Amino acid sequence: MSNSQETLVGRCRVVEFDKIEPTPCPCGLARRAFVDAPELPGTIHRTAITKAAQPHFHERLTETYYILECGPAARLRLDDEILPVQQGSCILIPPGVVHQAIGDMTVLIVVFPKFDPTDETIVPE
Repeated sequence: MSNSQETLVGRCRVVEFDKIEPTPCPCGLARRAFVDAPELPGTIHRTAITKAAQPHFHERLTETYYILECGPAARLRLDDEILPVQQGSCILIPPGVVHQAIGDMTVLIVVFPKFDPTDETIVPE
């Protein structure tokens, strides 16, 4: 899962999200950064969420969604609750919480520990 778009500047790592190849995920298309960085115990994703986002949860991962941009009707399903979100909203999603983005949005997602695609369980609607 090495990120070929990552460069080193001294001891720092730099990525340009627009140059990272997007990966399909239950929410849309994710661009995942710092996947192989041993200094960071997590990963950072910029995800373009589509209307077709699927409800899912993680057994081990904690995700923090920071809404970079979204439409006026954007919402997040968090277990059985629907939360309206707007640009600048930040939501901490602990393991086990079923979550689903509803509506178009671009989200910066901080994941701890490092993202693991095998720790993603789709929940039938």
